[in-house]
Amino acid sequence: MSTESLNLSSPATASIPAINVRTIAVGVVLSGIGITYLSQAFGWRQSALFGVGLGAGLVLYHAAFGFTSAWREILRTGRSAGLRAQLLMLAVTTLVFLPLLADGQLWGMELRGAVRPLGVSVLAGAFLFGIGMQIGGGCASGTLFTVGGGSVRMIVTLLAFIVGSAVGAFHLPAWDTTPGVGPVSLQLELGTAGAMTVTLAVLAVAWVGSSFIERRRHGELSALGARPSRRTWLRGPWPLLAGALGLAAVNIATLALAGRPWGVTSGFALWGSKTAAAAGLDVASWPYWQSPAAAATLEASVFSDITSVMNFGIILGALIAAGLAGRFSPVWRVPARSLLAAIVGGLLLGYGARIAYGCNIGAFFSGVSSSSLHGWVWLIAAFAGSALGTRLRPWFGLDR
Repeated sequence: MSTESLNLSSPATASIPAINVRTIAVGVVLSGIGITYLSQAFGWRQSALFGVGLGAGLVLYHAAFGFTSAWREILRTGRSAGLRAQLLMLAVTTLVFLPLLADGQLWGMELRGAVRPLGVSVLAGAFLFGIGMQIGGGCASGTLFTVGGGSVRMIVTLLAFIVGSAVGAFHLPAWDTTPGVGPVSLQLELGTAGAMTVTLAVLAVAWVGSSFIERRRHGELSALGARPSRRTWLRGPWPLLAGALGLAAVNIATLALAGRPWGVTSGFALWGSKTAAAAGLDVASWPYWQSPAAAATLEASVFSDITSVMNFGIILGALIAAGLAGRFSPVWRVPARSLLAAIVGGLLLGYGARIAYGCNIGAFFSGVSSSSLHGWVWLIAAFAGSALGTRLRPWFGLDR
């Protein structure tokens, strides 16, 4: 995700804007309606997951927690704070996830991790996703929170993301025929202790390596943030440390409430497919929607879909956070080249995420925390794509 579209200036360099009461009121009213409706129509658990989404939007916005910008920074400037925050987030989540997944149930509900196949489709999809996140200006969760924060450009990215996701869902069966292997769980292969040791060791090596790069280039290591004041807790910005711990809590809460980890982009595939069906396409005949569970999801209300409900929550949570920060101020005029980048980037994001079985959240964050080898393969391919995408940004009038 990226903050380039939000103008999140540091309070040290900019005056503090007034709280936008109207924006907060809209966000709170819509959230209240959503919580009430979901609770009555689908039960307390769906309502609670919507609340988790609201919290995710607040954390993402206030911490400006970026996968896109963090990866670009380590590639471009050698600054590693954003990447190290992600590593900390992964470590904390892994420490909680693996014991829970080893038990297999919580409060009588079955738990399952985000363990997916790996092969050519993952490599290709993650690589395309990496390019798209740098051109489009955000990842999956980043696109949602910047839309909630008032970025008109990112609305275009989101719409293209949805289209790309639907096309990816249509093409996924063909990609499934490419070379690959089935899901590989380090927890099943090495045991819980072994998987945890290997995962934490790899994260530690990445921490040391990224810290070394920054120290060699800048002579010092940037901190993950000082403790915020009371005003800062309410209005932001939050330090990266708070963002890392907050998002770890979001994923843990999702596992506890939904029985599976946090994901984002399957919701986009559903939205795009429902839109295509409304336009007259025979979406129900697509192989992607042929399993009983998938067919039921396509047929049911979008509000019965956990991923969609959490996505709506992220947008509204970010809207409230933007109002608290006094920074909800949409810019309606978007340069043509930037608009083109949003479209191209969004299409790559959506298509890549679908054929790679997930995005930076569902594949990387949730996958690695579930000890899925797929998550690490996704990271390598997406990081390579991100490196290329960073070089392509000037073609679209974007800074590197």
